[in-house]
Amino acid sequence: MEIAERIVDTITVLDLSGKLTIGEGAQLLKDKSESLVFQGRKSVIVNLAGVPYIDSGGLGQLVACYTTLAKAGGRLTLLNVGTRNHDLLSITKLVSVFETFDNEPEAIASYAGTSVPEGIPR
Repeated sequence: MEIAERIVDTITVLDLSGKLTIGEGAQLLKDKSESLVFQGRKSVIVNLAGVPYIDSGGLGQLVACYTTLAKAGGRLTLLNVGTRNHDLLSITKLVSVFETFDNEPEAIASYAGTSVPEGIPR
């Protein structure tokens, strides 16, 4: 898996490509999210358009990244989840945890004037 990072306004967009699986891919995402929090960049959109497959390890790492950012007072949303990966989020009941968007302008607009979503521990 590869991660391309770009900044739109004050939001970091991570464009993932490849399979998000246990091991290297999940570890790469974990390291990236921790690095972003360390840099004070806590508004993150993870673009899954280039991710055809997520296994349990990858899903666990998405949850860990979400938690890392939320504890730091930040927010993580998912973009271009796709049908297969959305079904995975539904089956695991994580569809209610992650805020998902189908287009980037909508995802970016959701960050205007927001902080940590309701119900997330600070």
